[in-house]
Amino acid sequence: MSLASVLRLVLLASMWGGSFLFMRLTANSLGAAYLIEGRVLAAALCLLLISCYLRRTLAFMSNIKHFFIVGAFNTAFPFLMFAYAAQTLNASTLAILNSTAPLFGAVIASIWQKERIKLKASMGLLLGIFGVTVLVGHQALTLGEQGVWAILACLAAAMMYGFSANYTKVAPVVAPFENAHGSMWAAVIVVLPLLPLIPIRDPITLPISLSVLTLGVVCTGLAYLLYFRLVKDDGPASALSVTFLVPLFGILWGSLFLGEEIGLNTLLGGVLVVAGTVLVTGFSFKKSVKVPVKA
Repeated sequence: MSLASVLRLVLLASMWGGSFLFMRLTANSLGAAYLIEGRVLAAALCLLLISCYLRRTLAFMSNIKHFFIVGAFNTAFPFLMFAYAAQTLNASTLAILNSTAPLFGAVIASIWQKERIKLKASMGLLLGIFGVTVLVGHQALTLGEQGVWAILACLAAAMMYGFSANYTKVAPVVAPFENAHGSMWAAVIVVLPLLPLIPIRDPITLPISLSVLTLGVVCTGLAYLLYFRLVKDDGPASALSVTFLVPLFGILWGSLFLGEEIGLNTLLGGVLVVAGTVLVTGFSFKKSVKVPVKA
C-alpha cells in the first residue's frame, strides 16, 4: 500500500467516523426518515454530477433488482436504523457497533455460503460478542429501555451490512462507480414512502442543512468513491482495514465536537470489538500493507 493509499484510507475512516457525528447533530430534529432521505439524495446528486463530468451513463433499469437489493440492505435500511439510534446513543457507541458488521458477515457466510468458521474466526466472534456486551451493558443500564432498542437497531444495521457483503459474492458484476451511483438512487426511492410516517420535529436551520449536506456529499458520496479507489488500487483486503479505524475517528469526533466522555467501557469494548473483527476477517497487516520499493 503506497503512501497515497494510506492517506486515502485514513481520510476515508475520518469521513465514515464523522458520519456518526453528523447523525447525532441532526437526528433528533429531523427524525430518521427525513435525515436519511436528505443524506442519500445529496449523495446521489453528488454522484450524478460526477458521472456527468466523467461522461459515464448509468444503466439503472438493466440492473434494477441488484441496485434495489444493495440500496435497501447496504444503504437505506442500515442508515435508517443508525439514524434512529443516533437519537439516543452517542457517536462513539454508534461507530463501535457499526464495526461489528464483519462479525455478522462471517456468521451469515457460514449459513448462506456454507463457509466453515475456522478456530481463529470463532475466537474473534467470541471476542467481538464480549466487546459488544461490555460496551452496551453500560449503555443499557444508563439509558434504560430506549437505549436497548437503539442498541438492537445498530446491531440489526450491522447484520444488514454483513448480509450485503455476502450478497456481493453472488451479485451481478457491475462497475464500482455504477454500483455506488445506482444503489444510491434506489435508496432514495426506498426511503421516500417513509417521509409522511416520520415527520420532522423541529424547523430546518442552516446548521442542520449544512450537516445533512456534509453527511450526504462528503461522508457518503465522496467516501464511496474513495473506498472503491482503494479496492481498485490495493484490493478488498487492504480496503477492509478501514473497518478498524472508523471507531477511532467516531470516538475522536464525538469527544472533540460533542464533548462526549470516553469511558472505560467505551475504550475496552471498542478494543475488543476491533480485535475480534481482525481475527474474523483474517486481516494481516504484514500481508495487506506492502511498502513500495523503488528501483
